[in-house]
Amino acid sequence: MDRSRPHARRPLAVLLTATAVAAAGVTALTPDARAADADLARNGGFETGLDGWNCPAGATVTSPVHSGASALKATPAGSDNARCAQTVTVKPDSAYTLSGYVRGAYVYLGASGTGTTDVSTWTQSAPDWQKLTTTFRTGPSTTRVTIYTHGWYGTGAYHADDITLVGPGGETGQPPAPPTGLTASGATSTSVALSWSPAAGATSYAVYRDGARIRTVTGTSTTVTGLSPSTAYAFQVAALNDAGESARSATVTATTSAPDSGGGDSGLPEHALVGYLHASFANGSGYTRLADVPDSWDVIDLAFGEPTSVTSGDIRFERCPATECPGVESDAEFKAAIRAKQAAGKKVLISIGGQNGQVRLTTTAARDTFVSSVSRIIDEYGLDGLDIDFEGHSLSLDTGDTDFRNPKTPVIVNLISALKTLKAKYGDDFVLTMAPETFFVQLGHQFYGSGPWGGQDPRAGAYLPVIHALRDDLTLLHVQDYNSGPIMGLDGQYHSMGGADFHIAMTDMLLTGFPVAGDANRVFPPLRPDQVAIGMPATVNAGNGHVTPAEVVKTLNCLTRNTDCGSYRTHGTWPSLRGLMTWSINWDRFGGWEFQRTFDGYFG
Repeated sequence: MDRSRPHARRPLAVLLTATAVAAAGVTALTPDARAADADLARNGGFETGLDGWNCPAGATVTSPVHSGASALKATPAGSDNARCAQTVTVKPDSAYTLSGYVRGAYVYLGASGTGTTDVSTWTQSAPDWQKLTTTFRTGPSTTRVTIYTHGWYGTGAYHADDITLVGPGGETGQPPAPPTGLTASGATSTSVALSWSPAAGATSYAVYRDGARIRTVTGTSTTVTGLSPSTAYAFQVAALNDAGESARSATVTATTSAPDSGGGDSGLPEHALVGYLHASFANGSGYTRLADVPDSWDVIDLAFGEPTSVTSGDIRFERCPATECPGVESDAEFKAAIRAKQAAGKKVLISIGGQNGQVRLTTTAARDTFVSSVSRIIDEYGLDGLDIDFEGHSLSLDTGDTDFRNPKTPVIVNLISALKTLKAKYGDDFVLTMAPETFFVQLGHQFYGSGPWGGQDPRAGAYLPVIHALRDDLTLLHVQDYNSGPIMGLDGQYHSMGGADFHIAMTDMLLTGFPVAGDANRVFPPLRPDQVAIGMPATVNAGNGHVTPAEVVKTLNCLTRNTDCGSYRTHGTWPSLRGLMTWSINWDRFGGWEFQRTFDGYFG
């Protein structure tokens, strides 16, 4: 598990000739706006957040700003150029001037759907605020135009502010009537499904929970996630169009069910401490005998079982030799220590993979070998289950595999099949855990696989279909919240390692659910809080992203008690959050058991 690895990013592209030609061909500026003209851009100064804008890679900032209190900051990543757009109602056969202030390298401002010639203008370099302006004329039947700004691949964040579209306003008509027929169904412990009848003239719908607007959807149904168990909620829906928002619908109430212990709880305590024990190798942390692991550790992952080759599926567990690990116990002593831990109520698992153990089950033969070889390890040592710690290039998605609910890639499908077979073989008490990196899980909120047009890293979000297919069998998911780049949270902002905010945002995504690749029709459903532990490095030596005990406590306070949350607003409070995972027990011993003491001090 874990050393920092840079992930592939698309290199800086040269400017497209067609774009340059379009920019060079911009018509002369129109005279000052006529008295009948108006600024039609909604929230062009970003003073009310991203209201009115579709901006998956953007967030509002308070500095730098061109005017007012806020501006847009958007960050290209991979094959995404951080496009922010809004659609505006316009008048046919009319002249419009689009302007805005920008900062950054390669920033674009443009309009599409004009009905004549779509236009854009750009700047190669704007170290300070620079005004961009272009003009266009709408077609004889054009009533809606999309205005946008974006950056360029691999060039870093850009800023935009005070975007205006000046020209005659279109006919917006009247807001629609309130939706009718709102019903709630399918309540689980954390979610409620809503549906309603379509409202004439509506283009979208605003969903309200207990009086607060929580989302906007284009269809007539949605599933509200991130709810607390055994709790009553009140829901309403309003219809939207260019003229505004309707009155709200009649209120419907729904009560979530009690927490579901689900598959794979397997006798864990209410709050569990999970750690990896270096059982097959040595490093600077020193060797720790299994019998010497303190009783605070509830799940002990033996690191690692590794394949004989990347695609063989043949997993072997070789204990660390005495020449490398002075003081290593004998096989008999090791097995006796496993039995003693189990007698004390602890779970001992074999962890497969790690940083060096690449596993790709490309064939059904490799799948079957994986099942048989892992079974031999479990049976030989009398283990309680299996931890999947696939890193590097073990999991990736084939081009065109775009739906996490129905994966097609062989290495994904075969892994799911293998894990289901092992679960069925050993029964309900079999403990199944996973330790993916954020790149393979939360990054899927923005990017999934190679993307609809290719060019993205095919590993992005690649764990999601595995987690989803096994969610009813999964005991614990403990994402490695370390060795990670910045990840966009559900608040539309990027979060970086080093403080409680990162852990809070990443865990909130797992417990709330999130659209995959920004697609509201493909939402990764939330996991139960008892299935989730937070992965952290035990010391600064163990991995990038170590946080102090005070930040660990802040994280737990926010997620389980709704206190100490800082600037990030979670979508729920989860007192039944299972606990913490760390890399590693050895490193925590090296650091004076600081991580263990923090856990014990918080949960008792």
